[in-house]
Amino acid sequence: MHSDTPFLISTAIPYVNARPHVGFALELVVADAIARHRRQRGREVFFSTGSDENSLKNVRAAAELGVSTQTLVDENAAVFARLREVLDLSTDAFVRTSVDPGHRRAAEKLWRACFARGDIYRRDYRGLYCVGCEQFYAETELLEGRCPEHGTDPELVEESNYFFRLERYAERLREGIESGELRITPEHFRNEVLAFVDRGLVDFSISRSSERAKGWGIPVPDDSEQVMYVWFDALGNYISALGYADDGEHFRRWWSPAGERVHVLGKGITRFHALYWPAILASAGLAWPSALVVHGYLTVDGNKIGKSMGNAIDPAAIAERCGVDALRYFLLRHVRHGRDGDFGEARVWQCREAELANQLGNLLNRTVHMITRWFDGRVPTPQRSDPGHAELAAQVQGEIERAFDEARTDDALNALWSLVERANRFIVERAPWKLAKSRSDPETEAKLASTLYDAAELLRLVAVHLRPFLPGSSAELVRRLGLDPDAEADWETSCRWGGLVPGTRVRLGAPLFDKKASPLAPPARL
Repeated sequence: MHSDTPFLISTAIPYVNARPHVGFALELVVADAIARHRRQRGREVFFSTGSDENSLKNVRAAAELGVSTQTLVDENAAVFARLREVLDLSTDAFVRTSVDPGHRRAAEKLWRACFARGDIYRRDYRGLYCVGCEQFYAETELLEGRCPEHGTDPELVEESNYFFRLERYAERLREGIESGELRITPEHFRNEVLAFVDRGLVDFSISRSSERAKGWGIPVPDDSEQVMYVWFDALGNYISALGYADDGEHFRRWWSPAGERVHVLGKGITRFHALYWPAILASAGLAWPSALVVHGYLTVDGNKIGKSMGNAIDPAAIAERCGVDALRYFLLRHVRHGRDGDFGEARVWQCREAELANQLGNLLNRTVHMITRWFDGRVPTPQRSDPGHAELAAQVQGEIERAFDEARTDDALNALWSLVERANRFIVERAPWKLAKSRSDPETEAKLASTLYDAAELLRLVAVHLRPFLPGSSAELVRRLGLDPDAEADWETSCRWGGLVPGTRVRLGAPLFDKKASPLAPPARL
């Protein structure tokens, strides 16, 4: 793709029946790292998220608390919106499905488009419904009669609903997924979706009775007795955020078949995004998303983190105690792409101290101190840089680009860390503290200067590649090297070896990650 090709990325929008937990933080920081990296490479990026507010589970949660549904979703949506600051995100839009007028008009327009195509019809229905999933289940999909996701008994629901003709799009969906028109990564989730198609697709209900929904939700056009199924409504946020209701220039640019449209989502909702959403879009005559990036669950002691599980951990509390960059680092490096990952505050602290403080922070501190002590705080002029460093710089750039192109943020961060490890090994091998004792010898002086230049230049490259992952720490690295963190540079130029100008004045400062003790208090639970 060319640099002027628009790149749209979004997270799924979470239910706001409770405050956010750290499992959703994983999704946010993965999407944010991808968005920031694309911007670094010169792409124009639009990054959206939001809150899913028109669900029955929100209605029931509010009733249990004795408050109105609107009060509940207003309070919790505000907490989700604040994650932009808490997690240092670069989002461009936050869609609230219960109050954004553009979203309601977009949902109505999407409904009418599918209806006009003949893909919506009404019939009586009787089925097993999990409110936690907001989904009907066939008996064969249940585990010992219980919801496979929540372990709860589904409710028997019998009512007249509107249905969408999903079966009509079965072959179109299969062809699009197999051809890569809709890329699903990692591949094992793509295979799961195709296996689901092979078992046979059936039409699905896209409305609920207003009575059962307690009047909450977006009314079905021309039928006030029904409200839209929350998933039909919520999936539309990806285009309502762009102004689909008005079909303006902004929508046509960002939902363009010529661009990239990437959804980041949890594995439990793959079916909705890989089958329901493309079929609805096809019915409405709109382009599909180009890629689905599916992540696994965070677990605590092997158990999925969830609001209904009683083990939800507040990401704001973790970020406050451990630091936002330490939390982002753990989620982006130590949760494998597409796999479940066990989470614990102690693990975040261990990464902060062993990897961020001891490896990266110590590398920065001693490099800056040695330049300050022996070269009056100015980056020395190298005589003979290590020839392998330019090759390593190019290799790491390529590995990071390839990993990001496949949304493997963990592999990208691993590749970056090879620069940190190389710089630390290089300093130990060269032992500049020994070279400084023989500075009267011109050859030794030249070797000392080259050693510290290479160490500082490796740090500059670390800062460049660290920016999508840990934007705050990257900016501090740049400042300590005497550079401007707000300066924009061409991607290829910034990644090339030798970008640090000799004579640049470095800056002393506090340790990048101070080695304060981990607090004994357990993480806040919601």
